Amino acid sequence: MNTYDRMEAEALRYHAGVRPGKIAVEPTKPHHTQEELALAYSPGVAAPARAIARDPDDVYRYTGKGNLVAVVTNGSAVLGLGDIGPLAAKPVMEGKSMLFKVFGGIDAFDIEVAERDPGAFVEAVKAIAPTFGGINLEDIKAPECFEIEARLQEALDIPVMHDDQHGTAITVAAALINGVRIAGKRMETLRVVVNGAGAAAVACARFLPVLGVRRENIVLCDSRGVVTIYRGDLNPVKREFATTRRLATLAEALGGADVFLGVSVSGVLTAEMVRTMADNPVVLALANPDPEIGYDEAMRSRPDIVFATGRSDYPNQVNNVLGFPYVFRGALDVRAVRIDDGMKLAAAQALADLARQPVPASVLRAYNAERLEFGRGYFIPKPLDPRLRRVVSLAVARAAVESGAARCPVADWEAYERRLDPKPEERPVF
Repeated sequence: MNTYDRMEAEALRYHAGVRPGKIAVEPTKPHHTQEELALAYSPGVAAPARAIARDPDDVYRYTGKGNLVAVVTNGSAVLGLGDIGPLAAKPVMEGKSMLFKVFGGIDAFDIEVAERDPGAFVEAVKAIAPTFGGINLEDIKAPECFEIEARLQEALDIPVMHDDQHGTAITVAAALINGVRIAGKRMETLRVVVNGAGAAAVACARFLPVLGVRRENIVLCDSRGVVTIYRGDLNPVKREFATTRRLATLAEALGGADVFLGVSVSGVLTAEMVRTMADNPVVLALANPDPEIGYDEAMRSRPDIVFATGRSDYPNQVNNVLGFPYVFRGALDVRAVRIDDGMKLAAAQALADLARQPVPASVLRAYNAERLEFGRGYFIPKPLDPRLRRVVSLAVARAAVESGAARCPVADWEAYERRLDPKPEERPVF
């Protein structure tokens, strides 16, 4: 049995186990006596129900809504698997829900919706939204995902985020902030080539100007080459980034470029292309499971490369788990009505700043590393770093208060910061 077949078999055993699946619902209140059951349900439950009927905000005081996120998909664009439908997407959504709990201390329900029409999908999510404190959209194909997210953000007064878009943009931004710092460059002069035109790639391209990158210095490529105003096959989202430059291929676009951001497919970037880029090129090859250019080939291409992938077995893994649990943690804690660019930028900057801090011994043990020091081999935090919840969530909550998105501003920031440290039972085991 080869390595792939062994992993496949082990994954099936893992998900089946004694109890199928990866998440469960457990009570948070005592329930072992007649009195406790009477308080939990009838007749005691009538008291909080009446209180919420009088004042809807009391739902956050008497129920779990404020710490509950819906992970919602229709299974139309599941990472690495494509359009596999809502049922086959359920293991992935359960996994996302588990990550919310493990890393953010957030309860999450996976909701698989058998609906492809954007309008009907939006209505389905709106109908169940009163249950939740936030909505995490997941694995919905482009361009429908843009319309769905925009309509839900407009209709709901709780934070809505399509993680494939914004979770990716946040972690990419953090990697780019530090990669550019290592390369000795400035955001406002960067020439950036984004390869890919799906949800993640477009969100990253839209977020680059928030970092200071000039829109005219961004070139977007899809499977047919460079997205230019001279092409007649562009949808409205691609037209947003169509360049006036007379470029046709990825190879042409990369000549003299400072940054390659790949959110596409493996094998499209060659060592020859990398060698045509500017000095100290920042190459973020994030295709999964295999990057646009292999790690060894990238390292051999030139000695001054600043390189990251989406894989955990190479240095500098750019992974959404660095973002979404903590963005929602901060947003939920201040009852934010939205997740805005300021909150996303705060998360990205917090991640970048954390990578420049000394790494705790517990993290070194987790990754069997003797040392991790800021530089080309380490410029984005590791997912098992226990400081992430405190650092990123705090930054997001502060940004929400500053932007006016928070309905319940924090009164004591020092106390809130202490509360963000994971409880002993939530801390990763090293």
